[in-house]
Amino acid sequence: MQKRSIQRGRPTGTTTYEAEPAIAFGAVVREERTNQGIAQEMLANLAGIERSHMGKIERGEHMPTLSLILKIARALKCSSAHLMKLTEDKLASPNSSD
Repeated sequence: MQKRSIQRGRPTGTTTYEAEPAIAFGAVVREERTNQGIAQEMLANLAGIERSHMGKIERGEHMPTLSLILKIARALKCSSAHLMKLTEDKLASPNSSD
């Protein structure tokens, strides 16, 4: 039996980006931001990130890291657990694309 070589990195064709949770999280952030009457640029400034990056997060084009989630939650004056709960609820609802 021949020994297989170990390949570094992900297998070909795999990705860590999953659109559905990213879109749900972005929608939750947008809803919380608009409910508080905060402009996207202001939220980005409060969270210490670029406005264009915040736009990508809200559109679900970017999966934020834990540190970004914590910064966004702090800027929205809520807990990251609150944002995660709302995201989970959105993913569980049959109309999660709303």
